[in-house]
Amino acid sequence: MKKRTKLILDLLLAAVAVALLVTVDMTTKSTSMLRTVLQMGSIYALVAVSMNLLNGFTGLFSLGQAGFMAVGAYTFAIITIPVNAKGGVYYLYGVNDAIKNIALPVIPALIIAGLVAALFAFLIGAPVLKLKSDYFAIATLGFSEIVRMLIASSGLVTITNGSFGLKKIPGFDSFYSPFIVSAVCIALIVLIINSSYGRAFKAIREDEIAAEAMGINLARTKILAFVISSFFAGIGGALLAQYLGAITSTTFPVKLTYDILLIVVIGGMGSVTGSIISSFLVIAGKEWWLRFLDQEHYIGSFRVPLLKSGFRMVVFSVVLMVVVLFFRRGIMGNNEFSWERIAARFAGKKKTSETEAGK
Repeated sequence: MKKRTKLILDLLLAAVAVALLVTVDMTTKSTSMLRTVLQMGSIYALVAVSMNLLNGFTGLFSLGQAGFMAVGAYTFAIITIPVNAKGGVYYLYGVNDAIKNIALPVIPALIIAGLVAALFAFLIGAPVLKLKSDYFAIATLGFSEIVRMLIASSGLVTITNGSFGLKKIPGFDSFYSPFIVSAVCIALIVLIINSSYGRAFKAIREDEIAAEAMGINLARTKILAFVISSFFAGIGGALLAQYLGAITSTTFPVKLTYDILLIVVIGGMGSVTGSIISSFLVIAGKEWWLRFLDQEHYIGSFRVPLLKSGFRMVVFSVVLMVVVLFFRRGIMGNNEFSWERIAARFAGKKKTSETEAGK
């Protein structure tokens, strides 16, 4: 397929996506579940792609994504809460003098949130990245829990507000804000993956000994991947704080990391488009399509059994098991969306049908 044809098809696909978002914005209310699914899906897509950069493309199994999201979310909240609102937020313990008069615009705050998360990753990266496989995963999981405990601890209450959390966080300027930020960040991740750094990440994933023999500095490259992944996870956490408007330490439990890992596995380890597609499918299935299973239903006077609060998650888990059984490498495997693959598949079906017709 010619590059010009692919470019035209890419532009058409982007135009369709923008048209769908505009239609949703113009035809739905702010409380619409469709809007919720799309915005949450875009945020989770960014975090899932950042996790895939580390787990899928570099081969480092990390479970610390929730911790870096918490760092980014709290950093963003602390530096964006309006000055005149800080007294109402920190009413019990008071606000630290260092942050009392700080209220930055959203874009610089998002970048700072990512940088602080990246700084934490750099500080813990040197000792943690010496560990292998399961031990590395456990160490990053421990970091995530330490972050949660520090946020809720009494020693930082004048900054994090302890267990009361932070509220009055500035929301999105428009319906399109999370999509724009997530799209830009994912585009940057794709550029990194397709650069020489990305090729080094993939070489480490395939064979560390061979990668080192080729002249790749393993320690430096692993830390770089860890820092980049954490940077975008921090921005994802900041977007989640914007969406929710209020956060506490319980907003970022270990379960959040498992949810993101689930999205990565279902989409395909080593596939950016797989993580994006999986994010929207998982959020839609979990938060929208199966909601009716949490409500009691009657057929005449007969009450349908099992349908009650919590049954939605049981069915959702069964659906995930079925998906994993039939798509063991995920929806996309380690492949990306490709017009050539779609064209080849249609050409193959057409050839098959012509052959059958000839017989």
